[in-house]
Amino acid sequence: MRIGFGYDTHRLKEGRKCILCGVDIPYGFGPDGHSDADVPLHALMDALLGALSLGDIGKHFPDTDSAWHMAHSTALLKRVYEMVLDNGYTLGNADITIIAESPRLASYIELMRGKITDALCTDIGKISVKATTEEKMGFTGDGTGIAATAAVLLEERTK
Repeated sequence: MRIGFGYDTHRLKEGRKCILCGVDIPYGFGPDGHSDADVPLHALMDALLGALSLGDIGKHFPDTDSAWHMAHSTALLKRVYEMVLDNGYTLGNADITIIAESPRLASYIELMRGKITDALCTDIGKISVKATTEEKMGFTGDGTGIAATAAVLLEERTK
């Protein structure tokens, strides 16, 4: 078994789409970045890559490469998971926490879990997505940014 941990954060920008775990959340602000800036999926990809000592998403999808400009993170997640499978592992489970004062995400959690399940071709019971606030403290609390963490357990594939 291998364990990985990922963390990502982005500034929020007015007028930018708010895509979290592949779900378009209606909101006046969205994470700013080179790709779609899907913060929780970026954390998940870093956790998957880290579990196998494969670097981080910046190594595989650098923001200096125009090929990844406005890329959909669900497509990038599929590519990262192919690397996991190619290295002889499969997902045991993933636990993701999104940290933002707003928008409120409770009504989108099951959609998010479904998008990740589809991208990884796995069981929904292996995917946990939670949302929390920081009680108006820090950049996530004052609404200028969003953060996410992800932990994964990878299991060696059976032959």
